[in-house]
Amino acid sequence: MPHLVLIILLAAFPALSTDMYLPAIPMLQELWGVSMAAANLSLSLFFLCFSLCLLIHGPLSDRYGRKPVLLAGVACYVAGSLACAGAQSLLQLVLARLLQAAGAAAAATLSLALAKDLYAGHARQKALAWIGVIVPLCPMLAPMLGGFLLKVMSWRAIFLLQGLSALPALYGGLRLREPAFERSTGGLGAVFRRYGLLLKNGPFLVLALAFAFMSMGFYAFIGGSADIYIAGFGLGEERFGLFFGFNALGLMAGSFLAGRFCVGFDSRTILHVSLAGILLGALAMLILNGATPAAFALPMFAVSFFLGMNRPISNSMILDEVPTDVGAASAVMTFANFLLGALAMEGVSLGGGGKVALIGVLSLLGALIPLLALRRLRKRGRPA
Repeated sequence: MPHLVLIILLAAFPALSTDMYLPAIPMLQELWGVSMAAANLSLSLFFLCFSLCLLIHGPLSDRYGRKPVLLAGVACYVAGSLACAGAQSLLQLVLARLLQAAGAAAAATLSLALAKDLYAGHARQKALAWIGVIVPLCPMLAPMLGGFLLKVMSWRAIFLLQGLSALPALYGGLRLREPAFERSTGGLGAVFRRYGLLLKNGPFLVLALAFAFMSMGFYAFIGGSADIYIAGFGLGEERFGLFFGFNALGLMAGSFLAGRFCVGFDSRTILHVSLAGILLGALAMLILNGATPAAFALPMFAVSFFLGMNRPISNSMILDEVPTDVGAASAVMTFANFLLGALAMEGVSLGGGGKVALIGVLSLLGALIPLLALRRLRKRGRPA
């Protein structure tokens, strides 16, 4: 299996694990006679376990190798998916989802680590760009696929399909030749103390945190888009799906162009142009304040497009700061993105009628904070 295909499959695990399952939650709520809050534990605890396991798998892969952690993680995911399909109660489902989350975290961490190990320079940027093109398809297609399975089969088929979809990644992991990298040494205590050394790497930490802020506006859009378009603008579910897909298309188009431009254009130019584009889209969103669906959708498309253009370049730049402990670094990057994304989604759910303004402010900060970080590193003599 080509390395890029394997990396894309691994990067898609988180979205496939959650979005395909969303249409089944009301059915399970009725089936087992539980509240919506109780049923949502299968989502919230999944993300909690997923986030914590990111920080475990990264340093383990630095110590024992990418391949054993990858194979153990994917096998764990398959076992968790089968356990979910056979669950007879909400408690059994939640426990099986925790097992599934532990496996998905290994896949998400190693997708970035393998991109660093197997590619360099423009080749890595192009690989990350293709991830940015393919992965946004999962949130678009997974809920529709889950809804279709509910109509023709059963909710259990959703988890069976998730387990089956992991088998190609398992095959790719078996065929993977362990990439060469400098491994950490010592026992488990020494392995996890590598985080202390990583957090002393100032340029890595500044860039990883700064560019994690960049996605907050998009995560807030995911969390608040249904309320904005359906409750706010009075659109039906089908039209909402079109507007939502419009933004996912923007993210994909930006990543696709980044893959094309990273060979013929200077990476710093692409980086600054994309941040300027996010900044202008955020300002347009704040000025128009969502007066109409188009007045919100078009600035949000600009934010999504330039975010997609920026991600491959910025991720490659961050990984360049870590010659060793790449697995732990990938875990920190992914953890920071998920943590700030979760805060943005929670914040927009509490935002009342000011959701459009909040998304605009978060998008504005998502452009300004990375620009300030790049300026700070440049003043210290670091290349931007």
